[in-house]
Amino acid sequence: MCYRVLMEKSWNYIDTHAHVNLSAFDVDREEVIYRTREKGVAVINIGTKETTSAKAVEIAVAEKAKGFNDTFAIIGLHPIQTTPAHHDEEEIGKGTQGFVSKGEVFTTDFYRTLAQSEVVVGIGECGFDYYHCSDNVYAVQEEAFIEQIKLANELELPLMIHTRGPQKGIESPTGRSVYTDVLEVLKKYSKGKGNVHFYAGTYDEAKAFFDIGFTISFTGVITFAKDYEEIVCKAPLEFLHGETDCPYVAPLPYRGQRCEPSMVREVYKKIAEIRREDQEKVRLQLLENAARMYRFVG
Repeated sequence: MCYRVLMEKSWNYIDTHAHVNLSAFDVDREEVIYRTREKGVAVINIGTKETTSAKAVEIAVAEKAKGFNDTFAIIGLHPIQTTPAHHDEEEIGKGTQGFVSKGEVFTTDFYRTLAQSEVVVGIGECGFDYYHCSDNVYAVQEEAFIEQIKLANELELPLMIHTRGPQKGIESPTGRSVYTDVLEVLKKYSKGKGNVHFYAGTYDEAKAFFDIGFTISFTGVITFAKDYEEIVCKAPLEFLHGETDCPYVAPLPYRGQRCEPSMVREVYKKIAEIRREDQEKVRLQLLENAARMYRFVG
């Protein structure tokens, strides 16, 4: 995918991981989409279960019907949705409404059918989330993870990977890093590529993902926390993406507000600042990275 194709499109940035399909945007979704487009930002909305995956596709199809080719969907089952748990504001971000995950099973036929839409560019978000460490969390999440990898292999689509370790002071169910566990499963089952979103691991762990063709992405957290600067600096630029994970973790200067896809521009700028590289060079490379991963055409 060359820069020429990208420059002919209607966007200058892309939020590679957003959730405009979630209920946080029910009241003003159309206005958010308008603001996002006005700022020259394309969006990939990520499903977390059957209903939100279907909503991500619905949004993208509706925008395409209006003549816009800047909204896409990734569909799948988030690991926190595989077992019953309560998710509150402290966990998922201030200003967001808590919810209870009831425990959903990944239904391959449902997602295979949904993936027939041309707006679907990936499978996920899938992986491991140990924040709620019940006795069976690993086994249940592993089963859903493997089934999504198999579907991604079948459809030749990239994976969107979710990783989160346990709460402070709690050991993971495997006694290992969540990144180690994800890598083990990917090496065993995946035949393709994908992205590890909201990356918060070590550089060595990141390099292990690069070695198998996976990329990593950063959110607005990098605009106010210095924990990620070494990785942002050391990682090859062609293995990076910018995302918001909206409605969570709004970047500076929007801290405390509900995050929106248009704010991904601040993530792009911060990546360039941390790396001490030209903003336009970084912007173009991140667009190229997304085009290569998600095969944007037409």
